Amino acid sequence: MQFGIFTVGDVTTDPATGRTPTEYERIKAMVAIALKAEEVGLDVFATGEHHNPPFVPSSPTTMLGYVAARTDRLILSTATTLITTNDPVKIAEDYAMLQHLADGRVDLVMGRGNTGPVYPWFGKDIREGINLAIENYALLRRLWREDVVNWEGKFRTPLQGFTSTPRPLDGVAPFVWHGSIRSPEIAEQAAYYGDGFFANNIFWPKEHFQRLITLYRERYAHYGHGTPEQAIVGLGGQVYMRRNSQDAVREFRPFFDHSPVMGGGISLEEYMEQTPLTVGTPEQVIEKTLTFREHFGDYQRQLFNVDGGGLPLETVLEQIDMLGEEVVPVLREEFAQNRPADVPDAPTHASLLAARDAADAPSADPVA
Repeated sequence: MQFGIFTVGDVTTDPATGRTPTEYERIKAMVAIALKAEEVGLDVFATGEHHNPPFVPSSPTTMLGYVAARTDRLILSTATTLITTNDPVKIAEDYAMLQHLADGRVDLVMGRGNTGPVYPWFGKDIREGINLAIENYALLRRLWREDVVNWEGKFRTPLQGFTSTPRPLDGVAPFVWHGSIRSPEIAEQAAYYGDGFFANNIFWPKEHFQRLITLYRERYAHYGHGTPEQAIVGLGGQVYMRRNSQDAVREFRPFFDHSPVMGGGISLEEYMEQTPLTVGTPEQVIEKTLTFREHFGDYQRQLFNVDGGGLPLETVLEQIDMLGEEVVPVLREEFAQNRPADVPDAPTHASLLAARDAADAPSADPVA
């Protein structure tokens, strides 16, 4: 079971002070968050991809390449890589390069994002969003797995005798999760390829995501990749912690109320009731996170958001300390209990390389 942090990189005014960080400060804060995640023993740091204010992470590979140079163990991922508006050739090359620089500590969450205007900014039609996701990913897989690609599709110019460079590290492509909060077509796509499915379930009730994850698991088995229980699932989460739950609620409420994403609708208490958001003590975070297995089955990756809505960096680093020291060690132990032996761990470069080598090894001669 992998645990980590994801950030969307929003630049939001701190409602307690009225101060808005600069883009420079926010970018540097994201790096500090990643370094703290490794320091406290978390497994994954993931950054979103956005091309509009109030967000800053327009170039995930630049950010992750810098973090790779300053870490040794942390898996570097994306909360979303925009498969619809990025050129698959550029994705193939950028993330293969990052894979080499990070010694294989790289995977991706492919998604369509949540900003409609990004499509025309990159010359695409939002009405073709699902079709773009399907065609672009099919090409990306070929670019990573075939040394020479001849290809023709609907949404970009044809390729003739094209080789993407650099080639994936050790000839093994980065593992891909397909992220979705609403589209069964993306769950189907993940299942078809035997890839992971990341349900960033931080905004909507669990029943919605139960339907998506159940569909993914059933179709994963349908395509012959394993049993439904062996499908590779990741989940999101959002936390704010203090030793006293009343203090946590009192401190976090202004950030919730002024959040451009969460605020302006239902109350904080209603939001916590309906979504994975937990504002309280570390023990309450543990208790609620453990219910995710009851709702969605055994899964492989749990990422938490702790830095949105204008929270100051000092406070965010305190949250990560509590996750690493008090929450995640208990979750690791609890999630390991009664976990079926045939439920796989989240794939890593090392495990994918070992599986490839085992598949390529000649079978032993039969005993005479």
